[in-house]
Amino acid sequence: MLTKRIIPCLDVTEGRVVKGIQFVNLRDAGDPVEMAAFYDQQGADELVFLDISASHEGRETMVDVVEQVAGKLAIPFTVGGGINTLEDMKRILRAGADKVSLNTAAVNRPELITEGSDFFGAQCIVVAVDAKRDPKRGSWTVYTHGGRRETDWDVLDWVKEAVRRGAGEILLTSMDQDGEKTGFDNALTRAVSEAVPVPVIASGGAGGQEDFYDVFTDGKADAALAASIFHYKETSVEAVKDYLKTKGLAIR
Repeated sequence: MLTKRIIPCLDVTEGRVVKGIQFVNLRDAGDPVEMAAFYDQQGADELVFLDISASHEGRETMVDVVEQVAGKLAIPFTVGGGINTLEDMKRILRAGADKVSLNTAAVNRPELITEGSDFFGAQCIVVAVDAKRDPKRGSWTVYTHGGRRETDWDVLDWVKEAVRRGAGEILLTSMDQDGEKTGFDNALTRAVSEAVPVPVIASGGAGGQEDFYDVFTDGKADAALAASIFHYKETSVEAVKDYLKTKGLAIR
C-alpha cells in the first residue's frame, strides 16, 4: 500500500506567499524561501510552489525565487505557473524543481503534456486542475488562468485526457472549497481518483486533521495539499501526520 503524503503549498505572487478564499481576497502569508525551509524541517513530504498570477499576467515563472527555494529543500519540489513550453520546463527543472505543474498551458495546448512526458518522463509532469461544481450539469467544470476563465472541459473528461497524454500525477483543487476550511471536496476527489490510474493530490478546503483522514479514506486521495492552516500555524504537518498514524493510515 502506498503511503499517503502531506504537502504544503506556497501560492506566490510578486515574490510573496499569499492565501485567499475561492481564489480571491488574497492576504500575505510570508517569504517563500523562509517558509520552504520551515516546511522541510517540519517533515513535509513534498512542497508545491505555484506562481499563481503568471498565466493571468502572461509572464514566466519567477526562476530566481524557485532557485532560492530549491536551495533550502531536501524534499521533492513541484513548481507551476507560467510554464508554457518545453524550454520553460527545462528552465524550471534546472533551477531545482523535481516536477513541473501544468494548468492553463495544458488546457490551451494538450500536446505540451506529451512533450514534457516524453522528454522528462511522466513522473515529472503534474497536471493541475482547478475544478468548480456546475449544478446544472451535476458535475465539475475546469477553470484556467488562476480560476478566472471557465472552459468547456468536464473535469473527469479532462483528467482522463491529461493522463492519456502523459500526465504522471493530478493536482486537483476544488475552487468551491478553497480557503473555506470546511473540508476537502471528497466527492470530487473520489470521482477523479476512480477515473485515472495515476496519483491524485487533493487540494482546497483543509480545516483540520480530520479533513485529511476523510480525503484519504472517503476521497481516495493519494496525497493532500494545504496552505492556510499550515501557514498561519493552525496546525502543523507533524501534528497531522501523528493524528493520521493514530487512525491507522500509512503515512511517510
